[in-house]
Amino acid sequence: MKQLLIILFLFHSAIAFSQQKKKPNVLFIISDDLTTTALGSYGNESAHTPSTDQLAKESTVFTRAYSQYPVCGPSRASFMFGYYPNATQTYGYVSGREEVGPDRPSMTELFKQNGYYTARVSKIYHMGVPIDIETGSDGKDDPASWTEKFNSQGPEWQAAGEAELVQNNPDGNIERKGGNVMTIVKASGDDLAHSDGKTAEKASELIRTHKDKPFFLAVGFVRPHVPFVAPAKYFEPFPYEGIKLPKQQENDWDDIPTRGINYVTSVNAEMNDVQKQKAIAAYYASVSYMDAQVGKVLKTLKDEGLEDQTIVVFTSDHGFLLDEHEFWMKVSLMDESVQVPMMIKIPGKKAQVANSFVELIDLYPTLAELAGLDYPKEIQGKSLTPVLKNPKKKVRDFAFSVTQGGKSFLIRTDEYAYIQYDEDAGSGMELYDMKNDPQQFTNLAMNPEYRTVVADLQKKLAQKLKEVRTNDLGITYDK
Repeated sequence: MKQLLIILFLFHSAIAFSQQKKKPNVLFIISDDLTTTALGSYGNESAHTPSTDQLAKESTVFTRAYSQYPVCGPSRASFMFGYYPNATQTYGYVSGREEVGPDRPSMTELFKQNGYYTARVSKIYHMGVPIDIETGSDGKDDPASWTEKFNSQGPEWQAAGEAELVQNNPDGNIERKGGNVMTIVKASGDDLAHSDGKTAEKASELIRTHKDKPFFLAVGFVRPHVPFVAPAKYFEPFPYEGIKLPKQQENDWDDIPTRGINYVTSVNAEMNDVQKQKAIAAYYASVSYMDAQVGKVLKTLKDEGLEDQTIVVFTSDHGFLLDEHEFWMKVSLMDESVQVPMMIKIPGKKAQVANSFVELIDLYPTLAELAGLDYPKEIQGKSLTPVLKNPKKKVRDFAFSVTQGGKSFLIRTDEYAYIQYDEDAGSGMELYDMKNDPQQFTNLAMNPEYRTVVADLQKKLAQKLKEVRTNDLGITYDK
């Protein structure tokens, strides 16, 4: 009897030790073109986002997280490899591997090298939406990052259902159009008729299949990226007539440099107020559809008993303008375009809100550190573990982002948003008092009273660019 008790004790001790030492799983969920202004957890009372709202109640929610480049390809390359776009000169539709070379592991490749099963479902590196979704192709993927990869083909703008083009269609004569434009489709069929529904189903299958060993599962949802396609039921909570358009200021563009006028505006897109309302309603419907798919994946994680073993991240590659300043889509360095939602759920950690400036580039070292992995010290993100332990701490004094081929810059501090076009400011500047003018209507850059503020922010920018370019990549920089 005594021997049996000793054996049972050793057996249970071995199990406990094994469980204690088991590496945490990572479930990394990213939505495409998702602005913070469209989520209930970030204050939108009209949103219908119960899944991400619930996740926020279980996570550290970062209120000031910023993309490093408000365009899909360079943003994703930046956070996957841990370098700023200006460090690698990665500004186009590439994975980033082309610039960093074969010897620098991506975030998920590092986990793969340390015994993790790593899988991609749909868009993690750049994919052309809608074209790569229509064809089911890999886009600009990095094969070294994955043990397995899976694409989620969908009909996109050609989906069956009621369609309407609200961009460059002033007479309403065109029902639908392909490409990177605001075609709306209230689609027939259920969730699985479309890419994101298939992505949720495959992600859930992989969780069930690989639950007994450490995994890093990267799940990329393509909504709310245009075209705005979702099953018709997701449009029901958002009748366009009830959509309130953003506040506009007369002659708003007069003090914005030419480079600061976004590439898609209500003017060049020839959109009337009804079309604007329909576009915003369709965006919200697309977000709601995406949110429902997130819920399915999180439910599978719970059903399989993996919540206590899994770190969950939810974020986006950049934001999206919804008629603020009569601007649409991304590329701009205005807050709605460059700020992103970010939630990190850690097993056993209570929900909290962190107001520190953080950047997408910080995810690489953070997840590696949480998993106990040694990561390349030359990468340029900062681990957020101090903030996760104490949300009052901060790791950055400001956020840094670039656009337009790395030649337009944002320094976003507590008090100011400073945008500079070209390193010599030859194409202009913007300065906004974010305490008193959070909607960024009054450009103070040329106001003599703010000369000292501008000079200080220019010094910060010059120093930041120097730091960013000081690395071992061996790249020659062109100003």
